[in-house]
Amino acid sequence: MKIGLLPLYIELYDRVVPQRRDAMQQWADKVGKSLSARGFDVVQTPISRVAAEFAASVRLCEEAGAEAIVTLHLAYSPSLEAIDALAGTALPLLILDTTPDADFGFDFGDKVMANHGIHGVQDLCNLLLRRKKPFRIACGHFEHSNVLDELTQLLQSAAMARKMTKPRVGSVGGHFAGMGDFLFPDGSFAMEKIDYCFEEVSDADIAAEAERDRDRFVFGDFTPEAYRNTLHASLAIRRWVERERLDAFTVCFPGITRANHFATVPFLECSKAMARGIGYAGEGDLLTAALVGALLRVYPQTTFTEMFCPDWRGQRIFTSHMGEINIALTAAKPLLSERNYVFSDTGNPVIATGCLQAGKAALVNLAPGPDGDFTLIVAPVEFVAPDTPSTKTITGWFRPAGGDIAAFLKHYSELGGTHHLAASYGADLDVLRDFSKLMNWHFAVVK
Repeated sequence: MKIGLLPLYIELYDRVVPQRRDAMQQWADKVGKSLSARGFDVVQTPISRVAAEFAASVRLCEEAGAEAIVTLHLAYSPSLEAIDALAGTALPLLILDTTPDADFGFDFGDKVMANHGIHGVQDLCNLLLRRKKPFRIACGHFEHSNVLDELTQLLQSAAMARKMTKPRVGSVGGHFAGMGDFLFPDGSFAMEKIDYCFEEVSDADIAAEAERDRDRFVFGDFTPEAYRNTLHASLAIRRWVERERLDAFTVCFPGITRANHFATVPFLECSKAMARGIGYAGEGDLLTAALVGALLRVYPQTTFTEMFCPDWRGQRIFTSHMGEINIALTAAKPLLSERNYVFSDTGNPVIATGCLQAGKAALVNLAPGPDGDFTLIVAPVEFVAPDTPSTKTITGWFRPAGGDIAAFLKHYSELGGTHHLAASYGADLDVLRDFSKLMNWHFAVVK
């Protein structure tokens, strides 16, 4: 992950105590090297003191492709110098509130100059709140606390927030008429919607993909024509996703017709794309597609799904969808087989099927609210699977953390949770909470 490290300082000190500048630079460099040692690609900006320098530093981070900016107060820094640049960037903002010295007791000597950045942090955070620029903060001594662990976790949240800001989301087949829960105000997240444009696919491309499929799937029953049509439609989608540099896409199956140049529905590519880290949701749901893409940035074991049926006696909920599942998450190697398809005027698809693997996960939903607001709803769950899971259809079963599915379903719907979800194995509630805060969303946990 590429991050910007922006050290803040005050011009006054360069005029009255210029000899302190070298020590300040050394401190900034030490922090930068420590972040690099944790695997981050650090874009360290020059020390910034006045508005023009802050603007240049933020621009440097943006142009370098940083996914977040981490600020470091080397000393007090007047907030009005920094606020326009920091509040104006689309990059997520994290504040590292730390100092070089762990102790500041009665006999502090000459330590004041190097260790008084905390009131600069307070100045800046007040202005950020007043300018409605979301931020998260990690606070503690640089070496004698877990502050860098905390910052590392916050950077996961920031990576998702960056992916969710100005996402490029493709639309194939339009929107499912009458389905309203996932519709949201235009302009939200500065999302770019890109409509599908057909891409050419060669016979050699199809042959190469078929060869790769032999390693990924168990081959079931399908006609050569259905399989070829599936690969052609799927690879056309993939070429378009690659050319448009999409973060996510959605396919609405009623709009997939021969008249629209589809010989079949490209469900197989939807399943493969999620395994490659591309967000996806069905039925024209741009919102959940973007959310799945953001989650995949940090949690590659994420899939689009829906709650379908309650198992009242077993206290489980069954999940599925028509033909899409992240093929990396099945309990056994997924099956490729042809499906009889009657939902639009096109041919039968070959799809990948299997049962979602057992394990702890979070169901994650982004629910639009009544005033242009959003709530990130997170449910800690445990997926369960039979000893010998069937691969004939797309299946999954989970138990909510609270155990009572009636209470779970009631709370979920009272919060306005939509019928499209992401399931993210290994997702951390704190990381998701900070993700929601960086997006200025509400946050709710359902158990």
